[in-house]
Amino acid sequence: MSRRTRVRFAPSPTGPLHIGGVRTALYNYLFSKQQGGDFILRIEDTDSARFVPGAEEYIQEAFDWLGLPYDESPSKGGKFGPYRQSERKDIYKKYVGQLLENGTAYMAFDTPEELNAKRNETPNFQYDATTRLHMRNSLTLPAEAVEELIGNGTQYVVRIKIEPHIDITVNDLIRGEVVINSSVLDDKVIYKSADELPTYHLANVVDDHLMEITHVIRGEEWLPSAPLHVWLYRSFGWEDTMPQFVHLPLLLKPEGNGKLSKRDGDRLGFPVFPLEWKDRQSGEVSSGYRESGYLPQAVVNFLALLGWNPGTEQEIFSLYELVNAFSFDRCSKSGAKFDFEKAKWFNHKYIQKTPDDILAEMFKPVLTENNISCGQEYVAKVIGLVKERVNFVKELWGQASFFFIAPTSYDEKAVKKRWKKETPAQLTELISVLQEIDDFSSENQEKTVMQWIETNNYPLGNVMNTFRLAVVGECKGPHMFDISALIGKQETIGRLRKAIQEVPVAESD
Repeated sequence: MSRRTRVRFAPSPTGPLHIGGVRTALYNYLFSKQQGGDFILRIEDTDSARFVPGAEEYIQEAFDWLGLPYDESPSKGGKFGPYRQSERKDIYKKYVGQLLENGTAYMAFDTPEELNAKRNETPNFQYDATTRLHMRNSLTLPAEAVEELIGNGTQYVVRIKIEPHIDITVNDLIRGEVVINSSVLDDKVIYKSADELPTYHLANVVDDHLMEITHVIRGEEWLPSAPLHVWLYRSFGWEDTMPQFVHLPLLLKPEGNGKLSKRDGDRLGFPVFPLEWKDRQSGEVSSGYRESGYLPQAVVNFLALLGWNPGTEQEIFSLYELVNAFSFDRCSKSGAKFDFEKAKWFNHKYIQKTPDDILAEMFKPVLTENNISCGQEYVAKVIGLVKERVNFVKELWGQASFFFIAPTSYDEKAVKKRWKKETPAQLTELISVLQEIDDFSSENQEKTVMQWIETNNYPLGNVMNTFRLAVVGECKGPHMFDISALIGKQETIGRLRKAIQEVPVAESD
């Protein structure tokens, strides 16, 4: 009988969510939706010493922004809850007891001092089948002594009992079959009486089993832990329902040498977190993709292609298309270089795809900063003319400010090159030509002005460049007649008159 596909993303609330974690969550989402399954958020907050207030809310907000909704989560609930590990203490105790009862785990009372003494005494000391019978634990102590220690409140840990010389097979959907001999594993701590909480390894396996997770999709840094997790499934007798494993390639530094870190982002000037993060202790602010002006769809598209390729030349994918195209057989085994320039390219492409009225709404704060107040329909038309020139919405002001404010200065190099003795007279004539035009559309202006230039045998380049200089303040911007049509006849003529008065004629060489 086939099981419903269920995957989980299980971050720890110990700080901001790294972009590599976002990529892991995205692959979980894509796979689960393609299979018609469930995408679950589980918060692994058993490490109380590293817990950071606000981190869980940050994680949820990041996925809300990215448009990757969970089917079950701490905030949404679900029939497999609670979805925070700190709320599942009694569940873990029950399963620790089960392992102790069936003899696949044991209690260890060794103090930190005793363990350090052993490490100093034995090079490369490992708590395992070769050493555990020389340590202070429930395998070496009489049952009465164990009961007395527990009764006296002596702190202990529970260790998984790994038998030596057994091949453990991890089946990975990207890497194939990985076989590890149990002799290289140590008897990992799976529970601590001090805080009555399990370690990551036990909590992870118990939760995945009880939540009926069918595929564990996580970063390759967890690959060394996979044999232990398989052993835990075996110890519980859950091998038949053990999830399939997928260990994703790392996101590498742009240079390709090592795992992408926050330092790389600081050094090269790009975010490594989805949203801005403010450290409550230090006050340090780390940039986020949202606050840097990236569109969420661009971030999703960019991350999807870091470690996976569709096998075609297609690069721009909607979320729906990604869901349909995604497969682990086209995921790379090796790490993916983080190309932040490519991230800008994706953002540029998505800005082109975004309707002008939506971009106009996003552009509002920039206009407000510059004390501009005007109708959204006009702003949308402006954006339609200049958006192909930008990577980010905030860059629109640099490309479009002249649509809202007449120039107060004129580019010196352009003036020196273009503004001739005859320019004021030509532009005065141009004003007369424009005044006579009733249909001030771009097409009609162009036809009339070009005819005037040709009739008078004026140099086309010089007239049009000085026209642009007068209206824009420099020789840049979209099609000149699109500009004049949008700002209107009166504004265009007013700017021409102002320039004639204010721009000095360059001295002859």
